[in-house]
Amino acid sequence: MAIVNQKGGVGKTTTAINLAASLAELEQRVLLIDMDPQGNASTGLGVPRDDRSKSTYHVMTEDLPLDDAIRPTRVRGLYILPSHQDLSAAEMEIGTTEGRTRILSQKLDEAEMGFDYVLIDCPPALNLLTLNALAAARSIIVPLQCEFFALEGLSQLLKTVEMAKVSINPKLAIDGVVLTMFDKRNRLSAQVADDVRSHLGRAVFETVIPRNVRIAEAPSFAEPVTTYEPASQGAKAYRRLAREILRKHAERKN
Repeated sequence: MAIVNQKGGVGKTTTAINLAASLAELEQRVLLIDMDPQGNASTGLGVPRDDRSKSTYHVMTEDLPLDDAIRPTRVRGLYILPSHQDLSAAEMEIGTTEGRTRILSQKLDEAEMGFDYVLIDCPPALNLLTLNALAAARSIIVPLQCEFFALEGLSQLLKTVEMAKVSINPKLAIDGVVLTMFDKRNRLSAQVADDVRSHLGRAVFETVIPRNVRIAEAPSFAEPVTTYEPASQGAKAYRRLAREILRKHAERKN
């Protein structure tokens, strides 16, 4: 699953970390691939910035097998392929490579480690790294902040996904839009949520992620909120989202 939105600050990396941890908590074997050069998902799961000599950058630009760069996290059942700041230069390095949008997909196909779920945290841009994620993914999840400009840019993203289906990955599906940073005390949050649901209907997850201080604090302790403060409203929300996704995928198989 690619976690994607070209806008920054919408809770994309936060969702990637905490959804991955919640799926692992539900006894799924999970890999989180950090495709964002900022590397916040890696930092948020305890990978120091000076300890990333094997990363998505090296997998994408060198002959490094994906298996060799994967490492376990503190969360049982959750593994990470960390990012590196040099990943920002990867677009130029692979830009003329044949099959440049399918490098990640090929590396995943060659990998021998088996996972129930692979989540890809994409950069906040519709660039070659994001296209590699869309080519490799079976579905996407779009985090959408409950603020005034929530729908701005969403139509462009959905058009890009449709183009990716036609040109590089006909199996790509949209799992759904997840509303993030919902503040029940703020009338605007409710209005935005209603507006998004009226436009997108069942494409929006039932689960809403609240604005929660524990979610914001957890990355500074290099933990997902599910282990940092397991009883918090943020942790409970991400567990509900994980269960909703498992149900949706089970229904799809049937």
